[in-house]
Amino acid sequence: MKQNENKIVVAIDGPAGAGKTTVSKLVAKKLGFVHVDTGAMYRAVTYKLLNSDISLDDIEAIKKTLETLDIDFKLEDDELKVLVDKKDVSKEIRSEYVSANVNFVAAIPEVRQKLRELQRLIGMKYNCVMEGRDITTAVFPETKFKFYLDAPVEERALRRYNELVEKGDKVTFEEVKSAIIRRDELDRTRGINPLRIDENAIVINTFGLTQQQVADKIVEYVKSMSNI
Repeated sequence: MKQNENKIVVAIDGPAGAGKTTVSKLVAKKLGFVHVDTGAMYRAVTYKLLNSDISLDDIEAIKKTLETLDIDFKLEDDELKVLVDKKDVSKEIRSEYVSANVNFVAAIPEVRQKLRELQRLIGMKYNCVMEGRDITTAVFPETKFKFYLDAPVEERALRRYNELVEKGDKVTFEEVKSAIIRRDELDRTRGINPLRIDENAIVINTFGLTQQQVADKIVEYVKSMSNI
């Protein structure tokens, strides 16, 4: 499926805790684009499986669930909300229980194929800023707006830890750091569409930069390379 040449997709990849979500939201707002968090889609599928008492080792049961999975989106305040079975699960999918299992679900080829198709359809319909792990390499390899955000693991863990504490979650920094390291390993060694830096992506180390500064760098580049 080729990208609609009349639409612009700004693709942003990077590891957990690199600041992709906040930066992507800021970029989308500045450009007047839709923000698409593809990680939320994988979390939504994970949420569905966990709440259906389906073992994540039972591939056949997962395939059957995917066939009837009612996953939808609604545009609200320039952001796509993810719905499962008509229910907005935006808050539920951010739980640590879902976080601890999402990498296993994301490694299932059938899951990636289904969600990749949905992501491409969104990119055909909207000018958007799409963030994830394989947007520059697998979902929209043809876009000319490719970015990879990164930062040292200590910095990424601290950001995630602060986010969780602010939400009221009771976690320790070491627990969060260990989870980040584990997710990095799973993301980079995944058999299908692993996390990697596309050869044409602009790499931005976010360490020492505010999220607004990172967003400004991306917006400046996109504007310089388009007629926006």
